[in-house]
Amino acid sequence: MLTREHLTELQNRIGYTFQKPELLRRALMHSSYVPGDGGDNERMEFLGDAVLELCVSEELFYRFPNMQEGELTKNRASIVCETALYSAAKEIGLGAYLLLGRGEDASGGREKPSILSDAFEAVIAAIFMDGGLEPAKAFIHRYVLSLLDLSKPVFEKDHKTRLQELIHAKTHGKQVSYRLVGETGPDHDKTFTMQAVLDGEVLGEGKGHSKQSAGQAAAQQALSRLSAK
Repeated sequence: MLTREHLTELQNRIGYTFQKPELLRRALMHSSYVPGDGGDNERMEFLGDAVLELCVSEELFYRFPNMQEGELTKNRASIVCETALYSAAKEIGLGAYLLLGRGEDASGGREKPSILSDAFEAVIAAIFMDGGLEPAKAFIHRYVLSLLDLSKPVFEKDHKTRLQELIHAKTHGKQVSYRLVGETGPDHDKTFTMQAVLDGEVLGEGKGHSKQSAGQAAAQQALSRLSAK
């Protein structure tokens, strides 16, 4: 049960006091808690993702005036990802405040990266809806951008990019493809299995709560295998 005291405690943790605390409560409500009635945080997650992308884009745009559009896009993707948002959600202990269905709670839902990262985006939306862009931006700077090393204009390349560059150099231009080979779990918490493939050969396989993260995991395994040869 999420009490008024719990909401006050969380507001103290995140450094923002809501004029409408019910927005924060809605942001913490997973679809398993209210199946089918539309009262969960999924719509807020959609809005929070947009606000997050705007704030991160603005930060990169002004911090790195000489960076080209392609690099800006790659670097934004490295920040606005499940891993970064999961770390930020853990930083504020968000899992303890989530409203989950009994089954989801029993299966460890408070620690699942997909649930925590989605709830974090919903909290961004709640702050934006309650107080506007400036407090939402302050929250993002404090809990997302502050955890990253932005001292260098180019962040570490993602696994897919590194794998493609390696294959391109070894094969004179061949392209790695990714195929979906598995999909399990309920709609609100699916696990996807992807394979990285070259000329019919499986280079690596990985799982994730999105096809993108599963593809990255497959590329990471492929890189590990190729570096061991």
